[in-house]
Amino acid sequence: MGAGRRELWVEEPVGRRRLPDPVRSAAVRAVLVLSLTLIQAVTAYLLTLAGSWLAFPVLLGAVGSTVGTTWAVLDVWVTRQVWNQRYGVVSEPSSTARRLRRERRRARRAAREAARIRPGELSRV
Repeated sequence: MGAGRRELWVEEPVGRRRLPDPVRSAAVRAVLVLSLTLIQAVTAYLLTLAGSWLAFPVLLGAVGSTVGTTWAVLDVWVTRQVWNQRYGVVSEPSSTARRLRRERRRARRAAREAARIRPGELSRV
């Protein structure tokens, strides 16, 4: 019975890394502002259907919130770009650069080997 049983909790490796703290907090702000904007838009729609005088002020608030939501989403994007520029630089040489470096290394090793062999040959003569 124990061999075929699966564990209740299985740790699985995460596919992507966690967002940096400033980016994550900007994203949370953006989601909150977006949710409030959607709530205002739905409220304005329902008040319009009901024929209430509050529909127009709520609609103006929803339009203003749309501007705020756009700002919040841009804030996430800019914060992510700034964080990547400051801390996220990952230098990965291209395969061409790697090949050239390997060839230079081989040439240096060959030159060192040739330099080691030459003084020995001169002392034998």
